[in-house]
Amino acid sequence: MFHNPQQAYESASKVSSSNRELESTALFKAARLLETCRRGWEAPERTARMFEALRYNQRLWSLFQDELVRPDHEMIPALRANLLRLSLFVDKRTIEIMADPEPAKLQVLIDINRHLAEGLTPVPAGSQVPAPPIRD
Repeated sequence: MFHNPQQAYESASKVSSSNRELESTALFKAARLLETCRRGWEAPERTARMFEALRYNQRLWSLFQDELVRPDHEMIPALRANLLRLSLFVDKRTIEIMADPEPAKLQVLIDINRHLAEGLTPVPAGSQVPAPPIRD
């Protein structure tokens, strides 16, 4: 098990040729770590598990920030700016959770990671992308 997102990212890069797939895999892993912590909130090792999950997630988002601020980054500037704003929110929420831990506070980080990971996951050729659910 990788305790450092950069190690996981670099290790996965040897197996996969797509940066999007790597990012998706790392985001799903971060979401799983946070979800495990949220579901096992009453466990005796909760604090250590929470800090490990938050640290992994924060390091992952720091890697994203480092990439997004590169002047030669190929992403559309407006999208880059939105992702950087989202990363600032992730940083702020992480600090809030560390200062005042509550399981419900983890859910927004889990959701952000999962939604981004799903958006980065390649759709197999010939398959259709499902329509987003309609919400009232």
